[in-house]
Amino acid sequence: MTAMLARANAIELRGLKVAYGAMTVLRSVDLDIGEGEFLVLLGPSGCGKSTLLNAVAGLGQISEGQVFIGGDNVTWKQPKDRHIGMVFQSYALYPRMTVRKNLAFGLMMQRVPKAEIDARVAEAARILHLEPLLERRPSDLSGGQRQRVAIGRALVKNVKVFLFDEPLSNLDAKLRGELRVEIKRLHRDLGTTMIYVTHDQIEALTLADRVAVMKDGVIQQLDRPDVVYATPENRFVAGFIGAPGMNFLPGSLETGTDGPVFRAGDVLVPLAGYPFRGPPGAGRAVELGIRPEHVRLGDAAAGQAIRVEPTVDLVEPMGADALVWTTLAGHPFSVRVNAEETLPGKGPVTAGFPVARVSLFDVGSGARL
Repeated sequence: MTAMLARANAIELRGLKVAYGAMTVLRSVDLDIGEGEFLVLLGPSGCGKSTLLNAVAGLGQISEGQVFIGGDNVTWKQPKDRHIGMVFQSYALYPRMTVRKNLAFGLMMQRVPKAEIDARVAEAARILHLEPLLERRPSDLSGGQRQRVAIGRALVKNVKVFLFDEPLSNLDAKLRGELRVEIKRLHRDLGTTMIYVTHDQIEALTLADRVAVMKDGVIQQLDRPDVVYATPENRFVAGFIGAPGMNFLPGSLETGTDGPVFRAGDVLVPLAGYPFRGPPGAGRAVELGIRPEHVRLGDAAAGQAIRVEPTVDLVEPMGADALVWTTLAGHPFSVRVNAEETLPGKGPVTAGFPVARVSLFDVGSGARL
């Protein structure tokens, strides 16, 4: 047994595969989740993230592999025997019950003593700021309040693992932001292992200890949010993370006097200092990626190692920031700047960025170079 399995609240998935006939949804997933870790499963619709969560919960049939929770092989155990609490996108509250009864109902069905039920409900209400709402019914609550009740229903069970399946998707942007903070605070205070499914990269980057970015039933990259953001493992991860998205310039590698050079039409980008993972390979077809917020314009570009001359098409104000849409080597190239800066007008502009912020991807495989 590994050290990971020896820890009480750890989760281990080994060779997990889920297939429905000829359609494979999960492809031999191996994953360790540490005690007290907040792991976010991130990816587009159909990537397998909810299927993976359901496999941990015991809500779906797996084709191959094993699931361990706290060192216990729960592969064939029912959800009620896995010591988990689930929070779904739909609140699934009992409409005729008060908040208090919604929180207590599951414990009543388990024949937990009334005094203990009252104590657990009171503690959950305190943590989630539900005390003023305990005698209300779901119809009298806002969307955010209903979702807090749904979280509380899982919280009263004193479970080892919390599983969240896109719990904020039905809320407006303001409520999502508020409840996201509450979930992060809840994890900090409880220290319980949590797995959270979302397609929202903001939720992933702000909540997670580690992010697992998924595509086609495969984990493309598993790392801390800052690492996934700064050093995407492949072209898919680079394009999926970031708002606005990363700029991509298709081109090729050449050998210059001072080392490798990227060429896209008439644009030459020196790559001295770029941490290649193997031989660059002159003539190789690649894409250069740079995030809009890492590009500087005008005078601010003067001290940058890489300088290019895009053409401004339009400026999009975004409150504190502004997005400058340009064209470089015939491809869209966006720059995110502080709205208080002097914004460029339509036409040529000088832009610069550091080589340390550049990502290079092989055109054929999409892998990071």
